[in-house]
Amino acid sequence: MNMHPLRKLLNYAAAYRSDFQKAALYSVLNKFFDILPEVLIGAAVDVVVKGEQSFLARKVLGGLGITSTWEQLLALGAFNVLVWGGESLFQYLYEVQWRQLAQNLQHDLRLDTYRHVQRLDMAYFENQRTGNLMAILNDDINQMERFLNGGANQIIQVLCSSVLVSAVFFAMQPGIAVMALLPVPLILFGAFWFQKRLAPRYAEVREAAGDVGARLNNNLLGLATIKAFATENLEAQHISDASNRYRQSNKGAIRVSAAITPVIRMAILAGFTATLLYGGWLTLHDQLAVGAFSVLVFLTQRLLWPMTSLADVADMYQRSMAAIERAMGLLATPISIPYEGRHFTKASVRGEVRLEDVGFSYATTGATPTLQGITVAIAAGQTTAFVGSTGSGKSTLVKLLLRFYEPQNGRILLDGAPIDSLNLQDLRRAIGYVAQDAFLSDATVAENIAYGSLEPVSDTAIAAAAEAAGATEFIAKLPLGFATRLGERGQKLSGGQRQRLALARAILKDPPILILDEATSAVDNETEAAIQRSLEVVSRNRTTIVIAHRLSTVRQAHCIHVVEAGRIVESGSHDALLQQGGSYAALWRLQTGERVGA
Repeated sequence: MNMHPLRKLLNYAAAYRSDFQKAALYSVLNKFFDILPEVLIGAAVDVVVKGEQSFLARKVLGGLGITSTWEQLLALGAFNVLVWGGESLFQYLYEVQWRQLAQNLQHDLRLDTYRHVQRLDMAYFENQRTGNLMAILNDDINQMERFLNGGANQIIQVLCSSVLVSAVFFAMQPGIAVMALLPVPLILFGAFWFQKRLAPRYAEVREAAGDVGARLNNNLLGLATIKAFATENLEAQHISDASNRYRQSNKGAIRVSAAITPVIRMAILAGFTATLLYGGWLTLHDQLAVGAFSVLVFLTQRLLWPMTSLADVADMYQRSMAAIERAMGLLATPISIPYEGRHFTKASVRGEVRLEDVGFSYATTGATPTLQGITVAIAAGQTTAFVGSTGSGKSTLVKLLLRFYEPQNGRILLDGAPIDSLNLQDLRRAIGYVAQDAFLSDATVAENIAYGSLEPVSDTAIAAAAEAAGATEFIAKLPLGFATRLGERGQKLSGGQRQRLALARAILKDPPILILDEATSAVDNETEAAIQRSLEVVSRNRTTIVIAHRLSTVRQAHCIHVVEAGRIVESGSHDALLQQGGSYAALWRLQTGERVGA
């Protein structure tokens, strides 16, 4: 059975149970003091009309010897100060408590959801849009916070006022109580009726909001391409279409939510009119005191009028429940590649890697295998390269070694141990990874080089890593050197400069295994040569795996494997492969124009 979103939220927030209870208690006490002024008004009218024969003199203050009309009014004044003071105090307490609870729960839910997203395998993201995930992590969780800030308190206070006012009604005049309360079931039924119809509409609204976020995120990341192809108007139309779908989804929800208040108002009118007429008739016929009639009229408004807020509360509630459902659904997404496993230290890794009959297919490619029957032994401390045409599957080997994905067949071993038996973070900490598209954050050069280091890193170590990566020269030309901020995704640097910083980051990590995945494919010849010289130094006595399209990058490797259509078709050193005259030799001739054996 599918659990209600509110139940999911309460289960998640079990650690905050005492905070919920305190916030609810303050809301109840505030409503208790909020209702008392109407009772005091009725008591004051009774005192003025009946004087020493008032209810207050006979039943309450008589025992204290207070029967004078003026003294009764003074006592009511003192009670009034206490009542307003109590109402103000508990309003302050419930607002602070609810808002702090909302902020804390919002923070925890966003952080836990983000942490969970980070642990999901890469296959999950093949069918997800970044903008939609951002909408869940940001706007949806904010929607939950807005509900806890005000909506939860409103629901509690409406329920509390109904109970308290009903108790006073039945104590004073059961007949009027029945008439005043007759609309309540209709009001509640109407609120729930509308709520059920709002739920699917707001689920659609949240999905549409995610679509808008996804489109905006995609376009902002690809702004350079949009400008280059002069498609600003086309993309503006795409945003307009997505925004219009969001607007249309909201329009349907607005039509339903806007009808709640008028329907509830009509029910309230019926109850208030009945109380006014029937109570007035009883008072005119001396069957009800004037003071009691005043109390009942005021309390009828107190009982029924707050229920008009049910429209806003129901609207806010359904928006929040739709948002919570998405956030909790994301949090409940199963983690298919567990992080748990045998711990080990980076220093204990020799760096011997072996792939045994590995087969893999991406979910998006269906039954078409990306890798088939790959068996490779990568010796510790040596440089091994995988080359081949685009789409041959060579980069997939790296993703399997990093356990971004799990192979459907075969296994991968590190120093003789299957990598799926090792702690995932320990495994990745033992690997330095330099991708084709180097990720840099909007931080300083030094902070980007030190990214991922678990311990504080000295400026000397950062500078040494930059020197080893051949990055010192261009860093020195930056306005603030190592203290220069790079902008979002390092956009202030060229592709080659970003690659050198990514290499420096991997060097600083000092991993026993270094992976270069097409790290020089997008740089010029001069930069490639500089990076190659750096690699010759940093790869010594380190297991280095190079994925390359340019064969000039890997000619010094101890062993080169040629991958075609997911299979290894040739293996050997550069010279040996040229002598074979096969696929590698053909690629070499194509890229260099050299004749093999010339």
